[in-house]
Amino acid sequence: MNDLEVRQLRYFVAVAEELHFGRAAERLGMAQPPLSRAIRALERQLGVPLLERTTRHVALTPAGETLLRDARIALDAVTAAARRARHAGRSEPGLRLALKADYDGGLLPRILAAYQREAAALPVELVLGGKGEQVTALRDGRADVALVPAPVDEPFDVHGLDVEPLLTEPRLVALAASDPLSARSCLRLADLAGRVLPDGTPADGREACPATAGARPRRLDLAEIFNLVEVGSIVWFPPASVAPRHPRPGIAYRTVSDLAPLTLTLAWPHHSRSPAVAAFVRTATATATATATSAAAAVTTAHPADAPAPQPATS
Repeated sequence: MNDLEVRQLRYFVAVAEELHFGRAAERLGMAQPPLSRAIRALERQLGVPLLERTTRHVALTPAGETLLRDARIALDAVTAAARRARHAGRSEPGLRLALKADYDGGLLPRILAAYQREAAALPVELVLGGKGEQVTALRDGRADVALVPAPVDEPFDVHGLDVEPLLTEPRLVALAASDPLSARSCLRLADLAGRVLPDGTPADGREACPATAGARPRRLDLAEIFNLVEVGSIVWFPPASVAPRHPRPGIAYRTVSDLAPLTLTLAWPHHSRSPAVAAFVRTATATATATATSAAAAVTTAHPADAPAPQPATS
């Protein structure tokens, strides 16, 4: 059997995702007949049917479902290889760090300052993204290393990555100062019934209603989130380190006793052999440990009854 070509995989993925030859052809910028012929040729080459076709619908066979999963991985790897090659060939090399704005546990300035003292350090380029986009940036070649924030009850997929947990900190609820709940110092998720998060999901942990469950909300930047919280349109679950950095008279930050904490994890591709990445990992790990130890000592000495400081994460 001849090896599969990238072009064949792109054609198949488009059809498998659209489940409609016309839409897939439009997406690919080609006519439908040659796309249909290409998919049939691929099925002959593999010796198995990939799609079930009727006059009413197109569906994946078990073989098609398997190929779709692996084809996506293969296409991502090809895209990532091209991006990494272009990046490596730049006249001025750099280290691309993917992160979500303000989700760095307050560590980023210290990490960057310490990293620049490393012999293998390179200029750092920040690749900002929304929730869950940091791992994607690593896999598709847009980033060399990432700071990944994830609730401890929602672990991210680490396949193909090396990871090092840096710290774990509680999350708070940010709500309008005018909200009656702001009069209470500690809440439970059930108290947030009727309120929604920035992504439109219910804040009390219940499933979204059918009318909104499949919707894709517009991604909001930090300023927009703060404005919407202030007027009572949404509530938000930021890590505790955000509150002292962004005090606003119209927003109250409150503890939620049954809200899972957030773990900030450093991640990088398993195949990476970059001295710059290795130096960044060493620096970030040492900085997180030193910062958490100092914070815990300060809280214990000055305010023994206060909430615990962020803790070093354990692998």
